[in-house]
Amino acid sequence: MILRLLRILWVITRYRLDTLLPLERFPWALRLMFKLSPLRLVPIGQRPRSERLRLALESLGPIFVKFGQVLSTRRDLLPEDIADELRRLQDQVPPFPGPLARARVEDELGMSTDQAFAHFEPEPLASASIAQVHAARLHSGEEVVVKIIRPGIERVMRQDMLVMFRFAHVLARIPEARRLRPVEVVRDYEATLFDELDLTKEAANTSQLKRNFKASPLLYVPGIHWELTRHRVMVQERIYGVPVANTAALLAQGTDLKKLAERGVEIFFTQVFRDNFFHADMHPGNIFVSYAHPHDPQYIAIDCGIVGSLTREDQDYLARNLLAFFHQDYYEVASLHIESGWVGENTRANEFAAAIRTVCEPILEKPLKDISFGQVLLGLFQTARRFNMEVQPQLVLLQKTLLNIEGLGRQLYPDLDLWSTAKPHLEQWMKDRAGPRGFWDSLKRQSPELSHQLPELPVLAYRVLSRADQDHRQRHRQAEAISGIRQQLIRQGRGQRRLRLGLVLVALALAWRPLTEWAGQQPLPLLAAAAIGVLLLAWH
Repeated sequence: MILRLLRILWVITRYRLDTLLPLERFPWALRLMFKLSPLRLVPIGQRPRSERLRLALESLGPIFVKFGQVLSTRRDLLPEDIADELRRLQDQVPPFPGPLARARVEDELGMSTDQAFAHFEPEPLASASIAQVHAARLHSGEEVVVKIIRPGIERVMRQDMLVMFRFAHVLARIPEARRLRPVEVVRDYEATLFDELDLTKEAANTSQLKRNFKASPLLYVPGIHWELTRHRVMVQERIYGVPVANTAALLAQGTDLKKLAERGVEIFFTQVFRDNFFHADMHPGNIFVSYAHPHDPQYIAIDCGIVGSLTREDQDYLARNLLAFFHQDYYEVASLHIESGWVGENTRANEFAAAIRTVCEPILEKPLKDISFGQVLLGLFQTARRFNMEVQPQLVLLQKTLLNIEGLGRQLYPDLDLWSTAKPHLEQWMKDRAGPRGFWDSLKRQSPELSHQLPELPVLAYRVLSRADQDHRQRHRQAEAISGIRQQLIRQGRGQRRLRLGLVLVALALAWRPLTEWAGQQPLPLLAAAAIGVLLLAWH
């Protein structure tokens, strides 16, 4: 890990990434430290800052490249030159050599590429952070693409994750950062990232997503050739479409961008709420638009290595939260956060609602071009810090996907009204979930289990009644036993008092003569006190 940290520092130094920091916003001590840093002795070179940042992320590996991919969709938060350069990370990462790709395919399939394909193109169609894609043609004549995992990528990723875990553990010791649950978030990210190394999982995700949108005009998902798919190689149908980031080409073919943007929102909410299975890596490099029917545009989705799902409880809370936002019912939002456990149960709902209203009220009922979700999230984080709200790791993927959707919507149709587009889908989902249809669907879903348990209901009822009768009898026996013990203790107490009185009388009888002689010599008050003491002792 030390070597990896040294490499990270070397990359930062080589590309002078310190020049990208807004030093004027730093405390004076940090500004002085940077001004006196040996980094300033390294020449910046002729490359512009955007290119230096992209090259640094490429040098550091897939985790950093994916970070750059997410940033590339946030043109509202980045300078234009950096956003344009980071777009190249989506599918223009430097490839590994064609002969190495061919050898990896043959090793995974256990046959030569000539046996598997009628033609295999050695030059890649696209190259990303974890894998690259080659065009090929099957012996049946069907055009396909072959996705191949980069050699040696797993070792680099494990080193990077180790660095992230160490950093997360340090953050977890800081009270301000502890509520962000950095270790849990990194652990979830690690599981998600390493799932991408197994292309059989991606193939399964792709098949599931294709089945969810079968014959849908909204989204097309290419088919998988399972007979040629392995852990490090995947073969799927080749698609033809316009990259969603190529707005000029979409306009040139007459694409209805407003409808395209609205369908993107509909696809997202359909995946999250109807299917509970959403594509969680929706950066522009993975999204295309079909050439057919530009006035009725259809998306094409690839690279389903990262998908997400929520529990039924999180689904309900999320939908109710969003609807409450749409209706500007901030007290309901606060109550739901408390009910779900996302904030402490001692939080006062009215105070939390007032804080949320301050952040969210300015953004509602505005077109997307006037809304910065990045700034809204920063405001919500500040509110969360005030009320000790913890980050929910199960929602991190969803938050990342929302950021991608926002960036895509801004690029396609800045005037899109996200609220009015999403609201009908959420209301319909809630109606279906809570209405007769939802009840019927729930009944159908549970019918196999119910039909299995129905014949056993009489036996189960008899067992319950028998257990209740046994419990009643046992409680009666315990009550009788306790009553007997109490009576025995009472009798023992009486016997002990009689024993003490008898011992006192025996002692008086044995000591009567010495006592009478002693009493004749004592004054009357002393004798009275001694008599009272003897009576008290006998009574006790």
